[in-house]
Amino acid sequence: MKLIKLVAPALIAAGVMVSAPALANLELAKKSNCMSCHQVDKKLVGPSYQDVAKKYAGDKDAVKKLSEKVKKGGKGVWGEVPMPPNAAVKDADIETLVKWILAGAK
Repeated sequence: MKLIKLVAPALIAAGVMVSAPALANLELAKKSNCMSCHQVDKKLVGPSYQDVAKKYAGDKDAVKKLSEKVKKGGKGVWGEVPMPPNAAVKDADIETLVKWILAGAK
């Protein structure tokens, strides 16, 4: 009985930790104001995150390219509407978001 009392909380905590990164990254995207122009599964002002993941699938330099684009802004890849620079977002947060997006924003 004592073993169950010790193991059960650890299993619950492990389950929360496994699902937490995806939720944390969605929350980070909201906090960083990304969701005002992007959605996970459909185009808004900018492309959906799932479309970005498809476009850059297999590109070994995608994290670096997209991190730069998020930081500095850009235009022309997805149409005429430019992506504004996000200089205030920490580099580590940008990399976390880009990796999440490239994984399908799940």
